[in-house]
Amino acid sequence: MVKKVIVVFLFVLPFKLFAQGVVTGTVYDFENKTFPLQKVVVKNLNNQKLAITKASGQFTIDANKGDVLELSLIGYHTDTLFLTDLNPKTIFLPVNAKNLKEVSIVSAKLSPYLDLKNTAKGPTTVSTDGLAGKGNFDRAGGLILGFGAGRIKKEQAKIRALEARDAYETEINNNFNEQTVSALIKLKGQELKDFIAMFRPSVALIKDERPFNYSYYIAQAHQRWLKMTPAERKLPPVPVMKQRQ
Repeated sequence: MVKKVIVVFLFVLPFKLFAQGVVTGTVYDFENKTFPLQKVVVKNLNNQKLAITKASGQFTIDANKGDVLELSLIGYHTDTLFLTDLNPKTIFLPVNAKNLKEVSIVSAKLSPYLDLKNTAKGPTTVSTDGLAGKGNFDRAGGLILGFGAGRIKKEQAKIRALEARDAYETEINNNFNEQTVSALIKLKGQELKDFIAMFRPSVALIKDERPFNYSYYIAQAHQRWLKMTPAERKLPPVPVMKQRQ
């Protein structure tokens, strides 16, 4: 009887040893995929075995097909890996954006070649974008800086408004001039000049009606012109400024 038990034990033992496998892998930084991560804790959640990556980022751990490995490192997202086989693994861990710390800037030096002044009053806060964590392959981050940006934004808005107005004025000059108007309504000489000066479309009108139909506008203006008396078609003289003596 004892011999039979020993025989069965010796027969089953090799299968148990064969069933227990190992898996190897290398862990890299998600951004710099050639930079190995050292001291990453690799834990088999099924058998509770632990392994630590070496300087080369490599690890070896007891595992079987179907096990789940957990990889964790301070400053990085904790990731999990489901083993569909025991082939060597290559794993990339992304940085945990929640670990970006808030920084206070007491002062800042601006380039002397820029026409800007540091109008920040007191410490200016630099903070993360408030994200509550992302998935392993989502990248998150961003800094918010304040150096009197309100005044600069207003000046930039004024510049953009002037540039837009210049663009509209150029469009009007190209489409409402003596050549384009005379080709439609056959006015000439001083009458043509008076018509253009009197009915030149404004920038506000051009902006409100996009795209602006210049031919239709000129035809409508001409109908109004025809209903006016010769005196009404004349622009009032420009007042002459008196010189101080």
